[in-house]
Amino acid sequence: MEALVRIPSLTSLAVRPDHVDGDQVVEPWYLRGACRGLDSAIFYPDPVEEFVIEHALSVCARCEVRPECLDHALSSRESTGIWGGTTEQDRRRILRRRRSA
Repeated sequence: MEALVRIPSLTSLAVRPDHVDGDQVVEPWYLRGACRGLDSAIFYPDPVEEFVIEHALSVCARCEVRPECLDHALSSRESTGIWGGTTEQDRRRILRRRRSA
């Protein structure tokens, strides 16, 4: 059995480091994130630090795995931080709209 890996800044994720899909090795989505290697504090700013929030959102804007990240945040009910190019308030709005639809 393969060991599971915990990523400190994504502690709710526990996945195999990679898996084989045919002849290709596929990395978990978060290993392809534009945020990889950055200080995770950037993505957990104080709500009044708009410039830090904008910086985090700009990282997300150029990220190839933004949809997967947002999906993770919504499905696991991440209540803090910037995930998938959204703030906490954005995700609450998305979830409210889904419930009322």
